[in-house]
Amino acid sequence: MNRGASAANTRDYLFDNYKVLLIVLVVMGHFIEPCYRNNAFLYTLKWLIVSFHMPAFIFISGYFSKRKLKFSVILKKLLVPYIVYEFVYYFFYIFILHKETGLYLLYPKFSLWYLLALFVWRAVTPLVKKCPHYLWLSAAAGLFIGCSDMADNFLSLPRILYFYPFFLAGTNFDRSILEKFRKKSFRFLSGAAVAFFAGCILCVPVFDTLSVKVFYGRYNYDFLGQDILTGILWRALCYAIGSAMTFAVLLLVPNRKMFFSYIGTRTMAVYLFHGLTYSYLKDCTDLLKNVTTVPESLLLLCGCVLLTAVYSIPQLTTFTNKVANLHFPAAVTQTGMPHVRASADSITGFYLRACHLLHEKKTAFTWILYRRKAHAGFGPMMFLGGRF
Repeated sequence: MNRGASAANTRDYLFDNYKVLLIVLVVMGHFIEPCYRNNAFLYTLKWLIVSFHMPAFIFISGYFSKRKLKFSVILKKLLVPYIVYEFVYYFFYIFILHKETGLYLLYPKFSLWYLLALFVWRAVTPLVKKCPHYLWLSAAAGLFIGCSDMADNFLSLPRILYFYPFFLAGTNFDRSILEKFRKKSFRFLSGAAVAFFAGCILCVPVFDTLSVKVFYGRYNYDFLGQDILTGILWRALCYAIGSAMTFAVLLLVPNRKMFFSYIGTRTMAVYLFHGLTYSYLKDCTDLLKNVTTVPESLLLLCGCVLLTAVYSIPQLTTFTNKVANLHFPAAVTQTGMPHVRASADSITGFYLRACHLLHEKKTAFTWILYRRKAHAGFGPMMFLGGRF
């Protein structure tokens, strides 16, 4: 038996299959955002999705983050790609969507907050775990950050703190415990629990007035129209629901190889690039807003599944892998900044030099395009299918 066959036989397809389900739900959750209030089916689905899809994804990320990495590796694998994709989204917003925006590296665009969050979680977890009762302390931080009036998207700190307990729980999770619950009786109870929660969404009046944003972790209690006590209680309930749904759905996922299992190894490409399609349809068309009937809703959901398959092609995953293994050229270390050169041997200095170089390139590129447009005697210039 060759090494490839041995690896295939020992692969844990349970988490691959779970990640496939979750990435499909991520795509669906975004694409139904403009229309989920149009019918009860989409409204219920939206609540079900947001209640656990990110907690589950983050839990799995924590589970696969048990191995300690050097800070330089974490920087290279997560922070550098975050900066690269910020540029991708920046240029897409400017040239394709014609959207007023800036290159705000401290305010992540769309779903890029997750890369930044993974960087922070991987970097600080070894230190956090040295504290007693760190899991409860992280939950307390997630509860009380909702009292803050900081900008909801600044470094995605509210979301980083809110979801951090799920990441920590994943790092502590023992896979062998799961096998004790993967029996028919427990799986039946899990399915019943999910159905019960769906019924509550449909029948309990509070879900008609409460915003699904209580599960986002991004917004403070004042924004959600809650006083501090009410906000903390609801957020604690969100923690409970997210944890229960994460575990319940995990029991329902098949643990054998399926025809779609390969997508579970390519979720990063789907996660990063589906936002480009969604942003275009949301900002440049009325297609998503006009989904009203159940047949139209089902057609949209089928489109989301198809889009997930399209963005899971190996070429995109190869691209994301290359971005995660970028090596900066020698020019990065020659930016002409004395105070940065003084810290040339430090990781912080490396990060600052990289940001400075990328900022210079972005400014020069934007100026060239502006000059070309200003001196053109006819209409706007076409750029990658958009207008400048």
